[in-house]
Amino acid sequence: MHRELKRGDLLVTAVAVLLAGALAGHGLLPEGSGISQLVESFLPWLAVPVVLLAVVAGLLRSRIGLCAALLPALVCAVLVVPDLVVLPEGGTGELRVATQNLGAGGNAAELTGNDLVSLQEVTDRNRTAVARTLRPKLRYHVDVGTVGLWSRYPVSAPDRLDLGQGWPRALRATVHLPDGPATVYAAHLASVRFGDVERRNRTLTELTELITSDRSPRLILLGDLNTASTDRALRPMLDSVREARSGPGFTWPSAFPLTRPDHILIRGFRTAAASVRATTGSDHLAAIAALGAP
Repeated sequence: MHRELKRGDLLVTAVAVLLAGALAGHGLLPEGSGISQLVESFLPWLAVPVVLLAVVAGLLRSRIGLCAALLPALVCAVLVVPDLVVLPEGGTGELRVATQNLGAGGNAAELTGNDLVSLQEVTDRNRTAVARTLRPKLRYHVDVGTVGLWSRYPVSAPDRLDLGQGWPRALRATVHLPDGPATVYAAHLASVRFGDVERRNRTLTELTELITSDRSPRLILLGDLNTASTDRALRPMLDSVREARSGPGFTWPSAFPLTRPDHILIRGFRTAAASVRATTGSDHLAAIAALGAP
């Protein structure tokens, strides 16, 4: 029994050190292969093996193992907890906004109660159904390619944006809200694939440059950015805008959400409330936020 306990101590300690190293060193992973993006997009879930390790140490009655498990737990807390506990400021939110990737079969029927809706993957398969659903309540509409923006309030100066993909798949417009204009971006960035993150990074860099150079005092970015808030590639943009979110707010896949590629990023607004919502036919949950004056 004493020998088995010693072995358990060594095993748990070794795994704890490896876990702590993986968590602390994830920023050293190379970007080109897509491995770093995969790890960082699902970074909060690395808390699961940390918890399991502590459970194993408890079952082995290994005090040394439990102490060792504290190391990855502390690293995980520093890296993950701040991202998981993002909370709205509260108060009233006069403007309700939503974004969703419709996938193959969505039509956004559950989003008609919002004032501003950005949709991605609006194609010939669902374009007519989407228009029929949203137009009665959101009469102002602009789109580019498979990205659309529907608004309860007038929209002017739409600008088609090519973010380095060779075709426009993003837009910028001015929405004339009751308390004044706001600049709104709607975007769908390139996807990440193993061995090919250059296209996504290029589109994200282009969009980041647009957002950071935009001097609009009130700005909203809605879309599927194919990156999580824990992905290092998104950090430069988050220096200029902040996320309207409550808790982790995972949106994909809709059946069991593991990460959040769908974002509501704001400047000059306050997040009164935020949530995610399942809709019919889509493999993404919709991200929704109620925004108010800061």
